[in-house]
Amino acid sequence: MKQLACLLLLVCLAQTTRAANVDTLNIPSAKMRRAYKCVVITPGSYKNATQRYPVLYLLHGAGGNYANWVNNVPVIKELADAYQCMIVCPDGAVTSWYFDSPVDSSMRFETYVSKEIPAYIDQHYQTLPEPAHRAITGLSMGGHGALFLAIRHPDMFGAAGSMSGGVDFRPFPKNWELAKRLGPPGTDGANWTDYTVIKQVEGLKQGTLAIMIDCGVKDFFIDVNRNLHQKLLLAGIDHDYTERPGEHNWQYWGNAIKYQLLFFHQFFNK
Repeated sequence: MKQLACLLLLVCLAQTTRAANVDTLNIPSAKMRRAYKCVVITPGSYKNATQRYPVLYLLHGAGGNYANWVNNVPVIKELADAYQCMIVCPDGAVTSWYFDSPVDSSMRFETYVSKEIPAYIDQHYQTLPEPAHRAITGLSMGGHGALFLAIRHPDMFGAAGSMSGGVDFRPFPKNWELAKRLGPPGTDGANWTDYTVIKQVEGLKQGTLAIMIDCGVKDFFIDVNRNLHQKLLLAGIDHDYTERPGEHNWQYWGNAIKYQLLFFHQFFNK
C-alpha cells in the first residue's frame, strides 16, 4: 500500500508539472515488407532534454491494435511522466501472437517487435539502448508476447511482465485464429508447444530476466498463469507473481499497469 501511495503521489505531481507527448508513427518491417502504426509516449521533459530514457514496450491483446492502451488507459501518459520513461505501443496485427508464424511468411512479429521496432526507436529517439533499460509487457495475447520475446531475446530485454497473459494457449485450440498462425494443434496441442511461454521457461536461466506476472482470479487464463508460476518456482527462477480480484477486461488492466510500471521503474533504477 505504501508503494501504491507513492505511485499516486508521483502521478499527481506529473499531472501538475508536465505533459507527456504522444506520437503515432509508421514503423517499417523489412521482413514483412510493410509498415505498421505505433504509439510512442515520451515524458514532458523529453522535448528539451539532453538525457536518454529507458523504454517500456507495451503490447495489446488479440483483436486490438497499437492505440488500445493510450485510448483505454490514458493514465499511462502520466505514468511516463512520473517515472521518466518512454512507452512504446506497437501493433500486433490483431492476432499475430507476436511470434514468427511457421505457416504464414507474412507474419513475422517476433522479428518485428524484438528487433526491427527497437532498432527504429533507438535510432530516432533518445533512448538508453541496453537490456538494463529496456522492458516489455502486455495484456492477454500481449502478455504471452512480452514473456515469449523477452525469454528468447535476452540481448534486447532485461525485464518483462504479463497481465492476464495467454501464456499457454494449448487449452484453447479454436480461439484467436491460432490455427491460422501455427497450423493444426495436434493431440493436446503438441504442435503448438514450442510457441508457448511455458515451454520457453525451460531455456530461462536464473538472474537473466526480471519478471512480473499478474492475473485476475476470475480470468479464463488464471489456470495457465498458475501453472507458469509453479513451473518458475520449480525451476528456481525469481519472479513476482500476483493474483487479484478481477476479470479479463480493461478495468483490471488499467489497474495492473500501475503496478507493472512501478516494478519496471525499480528495475531501471536498481
